[in-house]
Amino acid sequence: MGKQFVSDLKIGTYVQSQFVVIDIREVSFSSPARNGEYFLRLLLGDISGTIKGVIWDPSLMREKIKVNDVLFVTGEVKEYYGLQLIISSYSKVDKETINRSHFQPCSLRDTEEMWQSLTGIVKQDVTEENLSRLMAIFYNEAEIVNKFKLSPAAKIIHHNYLGGLLEHTLEVVEICRHICHLYGSQVDRSLLITAAVFHDIGKIEEYDPDSLTFEQTDKGRLLGHISIGLDIIRKMLEKLPLFPEDLKMKLEHMIISHHGEREWGSPEVPQTFNAFALFHADLLSARLKQFQQAMEKNRGAGAGWTEWDRFLGRRIYTGNRCPAE
Repeated sequence: MGKQFVSDLKIGTYVQSQFVVIDIREVSFSSPARNGEYFLRLLLGDISGTIKGVIWDPSLMREKIKVNDVLFVTGEVKEYYGLQLIISSYSKVDKETINRSHFQPCSLRDTEEMWQSLTGIVKQDVTEENLSRLMAIFYNEAEIVNKFKLSPAAKIIHHNYLGGLLEHTLEVVEICRHICHLYGSQVDRSLLITAAVFHDIGKIEEYDPDSLTFEQTDKGRLLGHISIGLDIIRKMLEKLPLFPEDLKMKLEHMIISHHGEREWGSPEVPQTFNAFALFHADLLSARLKQFQQAMEKNRGAGAGWTEWDRFLGRRIYTGNRCPAE
C-alpha cells in the first residue's frame, strides 16, 4: 500500500501508513478501575495535515515514542470531536528510508532562482565597499550558504517550510528596495539591503535540519536566532579588520532590533531610520505570509471566513462563501 495522506482519511478508513509524530502525551484513565494506568494521545501528521491518534492498550507501547519519530501505523479512523486514528499497532521507521517530501513542505519557488535573484540585487544595490566585501565573505562560506538556502523561517508562524528563510529574506530585501525608492534621502541603501540579507541568518542554527517538524536546536532554544545571527556576522567581520567601527555598530543595531519591540524578542528597539525600515519590512513579509497561509488553508471550504487564527488574532474574510450560504 502506498502513502495514505491525512487529508484523504475519513471515518472508517483502515490505515496502514507512515506519519510523523508532532506531539505526544501520556493521559491517565479517568475510570477508578484503571487507576494508575494511562493511554497515549498523539498528534500525527504529514505534508497534507494532522490527525489525532490514540493508543489505548499499554501493552502496545513497547517502543518509546518521541516527537519527530516517524511511525508506520496500523489502525482505523473514528469520530471523536473530529477525526481520530485508533492505533492497533505501530513501528518506528528509519528516517533514512522515508520520502521527506511526504512530511516536509518546501517553498513553491525554485531555490536557485531565489538565490540568483538575491545575489543579483546585492550586486546592484550594495555599492559601499566594506559591505560589499562582507557579502563576498558570506558567499564564500559554503556551509552557511547551503543552510541559508534550505532552512525554514519558522516552525509554525510564517514561511515554515524548506527554503522559507531564503524566500522570506528575498521578500524583505525587495520590500526594502521599495523603501529606498520612497525615502532615498533618508535611507542608506547599501546598509539596508545588507542588513535585510542578514537579519534572520541565525535561523540556520536555530532549527534542526534533521527534524521533520522543524524542531528548535538546544542552541536555538537557549540563545535565539538574533544572538546567534549576531555571532555569525561578527565572525565574518573578524575577517575584515579594517571594517569601520561606526558602520559595524549600525549593522549590528539593525540585526538586534529587527523584531521592533522588546516584548517581541528584540534586545533593543530600532533607533535609526534604517533599523526602523528593516523592522517594518520584516514584519510586512511575515504578516502577509501568515494571511496568505491562513487563506490557503481555508481554500475550498466554502465558509467565507477562515477559522480563528491565534497568531493574527482574528478570522479572515475570504469571500469564498458557497452560493447556498
